[in-house]
Amino acid sequence: MKESIVKEKSFEFALQIIELYKVLQEEKEFVISKQLLRSGTSIGAYVNEALAGISKADFAYKMSISSKEARETLFWLQLLDKSQMVKYDYKPFIINCKELVKMLTSIVKTTQIKLTAENQKLKTKH
Repeated sequence: MKESIVKEKSFEFALQIIELYKVLQEEKEFVISKQLLRSGTSIGAYVNEALAGISKADFAYKMSISSKEARETLFWLQLLDKSQMVKYDYKPFIINCKELVKMLTSIVKTTQIKLTAENQKLKTKH
């Protein structure tokens, strides 16, 4: 079975976030770093849950949560970048996170369109 691209990318991103978390901890940044670690690793966790979903609706729901986690992660990264609380190059993380947001948004929209179409078919049959 072919591996999911979004699963792979979200896992690699989680590993990158863990490394950034370590840097931030060394620099004594404890509050935002924990928020970033939580949201940044949750993206992949929800993708994995979605892929094991029991229905298309469950899949769409879990992917939408993953998308929200990616947007939250992007917020924390942009905040760190603009505030420069810890001087670091956050741009590669921001780029990777924006890519995940786009992928997840596309997956959610496509799935919702398919679900709506299926529901319309069911309604016209009855």
